[in-house]
Amino acid sequence: MSSVTSESSARRDDGTTGVPRGAREAYGTYEVFRDPWGIAHLRASDDLTLAYAQGRVTAFDRAWQLEVERHRAQGSSASFLGADSVAWDTFARQCRLDDTARRCHEALDAQTAAWVGAYVDGVNDGLAAGAARDERFGRTGLVPAPWEPWVPLSVWTATHVLFAGFATKLWRERVARALGDDAVTLFATDGPGTAGSNGWLVPGDRTTSGSAIIAGDPHRFIEDPGVYQQIRLSCPDYDVLGLAVPGVPGLGHFGHTGTAAWAITNAMADYQDLYAEQLRPAADGAGVEALGPDGVWEPVHRHTETITVAGGEDIEVEVLETARGPVIVPADDAPTETAGSGTGATGRGTAATAPTAAGQSLSLRYPPRVREDLGFAALPALLRARTVADIDRALDGWAEPVNVVHAADSAGGLLHRVAGAVPLRDDANRLRPVPAWDPRHAWQGGWAETPAEPVQGFAVMANARGIASPLGVEFAPPHRANRIRELLSGSADWSPKAMAGVHADTYLASAEPLLALLPSFEDLTPAAAALRARLLAWDRHMAADSADATVFAAFRTATVRRFAADPVFADLAGAPSGPEVFHPWLYLVPRIGYALEGLLATPLLPALDRAAHVRAALEETAAAGAPDTPWAEVHRLTPWSALPDPEAQWPGLGGDHDCVNATSSVPGFTDLTARASAARYVWDLGRREDSLWAVPLGADGVTGTPHHRDQLPLWARCELVPVVTDWTRLTKESI
Repeated sequence: MSSVTSESSARRDDGTTGVPRGAREAYGTYEVFRDPWGIAHLRASDDLTLAYAQGRVTAFDRAWQLEVERHRAQGSSASFLGADSVAWDTFARQCRLDDTARRCHEALDAQTAAWVGAYVDGVNDGLAAGAARDERFGRTGLVPAPWEPWVPLSVWTATHVLFAGFATKLWRERVARALGDDAVTLFATDGPGTAGSNGWLVPGDRTTSGSAIIAGDPHRFIEDPGVYQQIRLSCPDYDVLGLAVPGVPGLGHFGHTGTAAWAITNAMADYQDLYAEQLRPAADGAGVEALGPDGVWEPVHRHTETITVAGGEDIEVEVLETARGPVIVPADDAPTETAGSGTGATGRGTAATAPTAAGQSLSLRYPPRVREDLGFAALPALLRARTVADIDRALDGWAEPVNVVHAADSAGGLLHRVAGAVPLRDDANRLRPVPAWDPRHAWQGGWAETPAEPVQGFAVMANARGIASPLGVEFAPPHRANRIRELLSGSADWSPKAMAGVHADTYLASAEPLLALLPSFEDLTPAAAALRARLLAWDRHMAADSADATVFAAFRTATVRRFAADPVFADLAGAPSGPEVFHPWLYLVPRIGYALEGLLATPLLPALDRAAHVRAALEETAAAGAPDTPWAEVHRLTPWSALPDPEAQWPGLGGDHDCVNATSSVPGFTDLTARASAARYVWDLGRREDSLWAVPLGADGVTGTPHHRDQLPLWARCELVPVVTDWTRLTKESI
């Protein structure tokens, strides 16, 4: 094989057609092919060379994205993105994300470290060529810098530190203080959080081929470039295709080896704790101490770091770490007890805070920092998997984040399990911040057993209560999971192509409790009576072309806002306080919007006149004139981008947050959607070449290139593109 690393000589690091400068000489040979969608298919002489090739091709396709993610993980993104990034950079540094990744890297076994190192070598050899393709480097003045060996772990840590939603504990603390301890889980959405997913496994006795099918879609904030990268990795030891996280080697979440395949969803497990810390100056006046669980004042690690801000003054950040973990909310920044919520939208990379007593800070204890392990040894092991048993063994070493897994193999093996590290500790730790000085709340030193269960009929995972229930507190409502089961039950003859219909389903079961109140209303105005009749006749589908869906969303918005204005929630209303990066979890309106179904039925708020608010919302919506606009015209995609393009045109979408087609708006605040399916996949275990997949944008991360957004129209319609496995149907990149 020739050492092909680019499509043309213009892409070379050194501007020539020769071998690029860097670490290339340390590796064997590899080839790069592309399918019609620009998806990279890599074939190498050995596994380390393949990891190198993955890093280099990713750097070529996604240089801007890689450098943004590296800087975000290191807390240095404000150096080229400006003051808007200071809040995140401060959190990243105070949380010690990069330092945690470095410690986890130092603890890697030699073989895994060499594999990660090969990927980093490839990134470093490809960054210059990738940056030369992307004008955003020149526009911001960003110059790519060599990656350190632990940067892939740093990117992974930064991507997932908020995945388990420790912010919810801070919101619950505020709710308990405002409404009493009995209301601590009042806003449980048993609902959408910062991430979710659908996944389903259909055994061979229910498919056309007689082999299992695994399908689904991870729900994340949609980003430009996309958070998942379609890629194929082939060497003499394995030939695997799937969805990679740019900046991280291998295929951690979704992959198909030809004879075995796996996919994950967020388990909704609780494995991060927040501690209220009592800090004081040390006796010698040179340091800081924290009150420990044994009643003794303990030394606190303390140092300062400097955040460089493009177009602004440098900012000094104090970094503190107690025996529990990094202090993410210093006492001076703690919100007041009356700080509340408003009408904001969630955003990428946000956390939350809650009121603390005067003089107390909040520290975060999370498994990767305690264990010095992210589970990265599982990544190369997954690539070598030939059976479900191989996948199961690999996932025994998984750590972060905690996932529910579906797997199947061509011999009929099936797997449904949880994988990841959940600490053993007091149940109270799961609900709210707990006092660091109380020994009851110390971690017990062990880790919870991760459940598994047999696949009977078919297996569904959609963040609802189920296999992971012992490990969590709040889960998604059952609507998506129940709807997927209902759809799958409608046939015993499933094919990969038919799965697109499941992905696309827009039925909104969570609308029923709100609509069920309407028939009891008397003496409505004629306009409201007509609106009621229209809503009750609606088929409950948030279809892209449905004007009835738009009308329902308007009615729901009015209901949510009237609930939020009720005096019972007065202590939760108002502008958030505390560090800016934590604000989105403290807004009341989105909390009510996502928890509306439960708030309509809870007995915990006897003073809340639900019927009066719903009736008034109906009259308000009718008086405003029911919008006769297709849902997709108002329910438009709004991706996150480090450097937004104000000229970009984004499509309208069907679906909503409780639909299988989970395109999440923020009920009561906006009909726009920033969170949706970050990828869709269908893995056929009978014939891998019959598998299908799609991502929101495309394979190339460079704006304006042919494959930057070529999958976007298909993705918006829940259509999939074919997986190509025949090397003769691929285009080899030439020197």
